[in-house]
Amino acid sequence: MNSPPTQKRAVWQLIKPFWVSEEKWRAWSMLITIVALSLGLVYISVQINQWNQVFYDALQNKNYPVFKAQLWRFTYLALIFIVLAVYKIYLTQGLQMHWRRWMTEKFMDKWLAHQAYYHTEQQQIVDNPDQRIAEDLNVLTQYSLSLSLGLLSSLVTLFSFVTILWHVSGPMTFMISGHTITVPGYMLWFALLYAGLGSLLIWWVGKPLVRLGFNQERYEANFRFGLIRIRENNDAIALYHGEPREAQQLSGRFDTLRANWWSIMRITRRLNIASNFYSQFAIVFPLLVAAPRYFSGAIQMGGMMQIASAFGEVQGALSWFIDAFSDLATWKACVNRLAGFNAAVDQVHHQQRGIQLRPESAQPLILDNLSLQLPDGQNLLDASSMTLKRGDRVLVVGPSGCGKSTLLRAIAGIWPYGSGTIGLDTASRALFLPQRSYIPIGTLREALSYPHLAADYSDEQLLKVLENCRLKHLQRWLDTGANWSHRLSPGEQQRLAFARAILTRPDILFLDEATSALDDETEQLMYCLLVDELPQVTLVSVAHRNSVAKYHQSCWRFSRPEENEPARMALSPLPVAG
Repeated sequence: MNSPPTQKRAVWQLIKPFWVSEEKWRAWSMLITIVALSLGLVYISVQINQWNQVFYDALQNKNYPVFKAQLWRFTYLALIFIVLAVYKIYLTQGLQMHWRRWMTEKFMDKWLAHQAYYHTEQQQIVDNPDQRIAEDLNVLTQYSLSLSLGLLSSLVTLFSFVTILWHVSGPMTFMISGHTITVPGYMLWFALLYAGLGSLLIWWVGKPLVRLGFNQERYEANFRFGLIRIRENNDAIALYHGEPREAQQLSGRFDTLRANWWSIMRITRRLNIASNFYSQFAIVFPLLVAAPRYFSGAIQMGGMMQIASAFGEVQGALSWFIDAFSDLATWKACVNRLAGFNAAVDQVHHQQRGIQLRPESAQPLILDNLSLQLPDGQNLLDASSMTLKRGDRVLVVGPSGCGKSTLLRAIAGIWPYGSGTIGLDTASRALFLPQRSYIPIGTLREALSYPHLAADYSDEQLLKVLENCRLKHLQRWLDTGANWSHRLSPGEQQRLAFARAILTRPDILFLDEATSALDDETEQLMYCLLVDELPQVTLVSVAHRNSVAKYHQSCWRFSRPEENEPARMALSPLPVAG
């Protein structure tokens, strides 16, 4: 297993790929344009700073022609500033969406590859992956751009106004113990001291926000997941009259969310007190410091206003950390969550498989010394070997919890826990029908055709298979969109799965309790339909009812010698005893 990346490396692994990808030319051209617009905004700010001196000197000297000319100058400077600011925001939003789209596609592909979505849930190594892909990627791209561009703008502003502030503020002379001390460009040193003390104060007050923000995202996602679970299982909850228990669980999750939010509020309140005091006092602070030179006649009002403006720009640039602290805390929490998600998916991709898969051509399925385990290492099945020939129909039986369904997952390649080898004919088309069939949201045509495209089958094929599977009453809803997993009963869903199998016409078909919700008559009909429509299919069925034994030729029986010991699998003749 790879060692976890450091914080800096984790951030770099998240941010770098987009900027060296196939999108790099468009991304860099947009970014360079945005940077150019940001530099243009700083240039206009420098011009407005110089305008301050001329304008306020004209006011003090009551020079109307200069006053009028400066109004016109401010007008075109303001218009240019507005155009630059508008297009900077517009292009930044566009670049953010390009970046987010690219990262979303990559994260979704990575999450879906090698069934990582399945294994991360099985191993409980990452919470709420949907929220991390949907929301955290949005926060990462938005805040990475806004914070980095804000930092760049602050640095350029700082370097642009440092020289101005140095020259316009002039020296400050004072006496200490009979010694005359002169500080050149004294306003610059006041700005550095003011911003430095403010940054230290804000960091000390707000540092818990990173941890609290991380937790808040998780608690919000957990609460939302609880609400979604009620929607997904509304029928069962209603039958159990489980509303009080669900309300209790939701209230518990919300109480956790609320307690963490109150902690955020308390920290944010202290942070706002410090930052608002800092920003409000910064308005009058340069005027107080420059006032002695103004009243002594060393500078005019225009000079004083230029000093105040330059001080504000330098102080604002130096205060980037203070102004962006809340966004930095949110960004850092988001980076931590995405880095954890990335590491968890990488762990799944690089984990060593205990059960080895190999391509097979002589037989459709060979189990060679196969043993099964749970993710925590508990043994389910002792080493067993079996061979399935083409056209064989095998019934898998045994007590509940002995590993029958896990065996099918291992054959499907999604259960790596155990040892031994599974040989599966890669040239043959395999189809697995679980007990609870997955039905995507969409039209009934799309649900029936899944996992293939609806266009792969004609109306005649779909209507015929619905009729054969006792779903004729659904024919008129073929092009109706709905959440069919809620509209169809469990029995209808299982018949829909059989209809998929007949449409797909696999070479190897695995049924995992696929008729558990059907009555005996309908169960017999479904198996008869399979035998008639797919006479050459190799069939493996997991079932508890003996009524389906007659549709199979042999039996793989799971048995446990003792309680809490791993099961053993053996070939036995049919019919199966109860």
